[in-house]
Amino acid sequence: MKYKISVSGAAETGHCKSDALDKAKEVGKEIVRQNGVLVTGATSGIPYWSAIGAKEEGGIVIGLSPAASLASHKRAYRLPTDYHDIVIYTGFEYAGRNLLLTRSSDGVIVICGRMGTLNEFTIAFEDKKPIGILLETGGTADMVKEIVKEAHRGSGKIVYDTDPKKLVEKVVKKIDQEKNRS
Repeated sequence: MKYKISVSGAAETGHCKSDALDKAKEVGKEIVRQNGVLVTGATSGIPYWSAIGAKEEGGIVIGLSPAASLASHKRAYRLPTDYHDIVIYTGFEYAGRNLLLTRSSDGVIVICGRMGTLNEFTIAFEDKKPIGILLETGGTADMVKEIVKEAHRGSGKIVYDTDPKKLVEKVVKKIDQEKNRS
């Protein structure tokens, strides 16, 4: 069975490191290369670029939209649908979508990010999901180590790396470890 790995990251990327979009694209490719399906929040920025990478590699991309319909997804939220094979319209706005996104994934990869990314990270952390943090991409991703340290809740199932390929390998290894414990 394929791994379902979500990419969480900034939809607006002005604060991200200059190579964050290229790294997101490479993460999307690596997820496909390592027998994965990419799951995104059906949004722009980092998740969108990871979807481009996954599709360039011939992979499958599933998006979970905060909107209740295609019309709302495009008009009210102004979100893309290209580079996705399936878009599920949750109708739960961003907070509800974030919960479904992380819960429907075997693992989560964080690249750059803002408040929504932090929300997805904390959901995944509380749910004890394998989480990969792509360091040196800016935003939330570069704050996670300090947040986890100051939260005094343990280290979770988090792996860190600056290299997209190595990070996806580490996340897949964590997912396999979790499956073997079940």
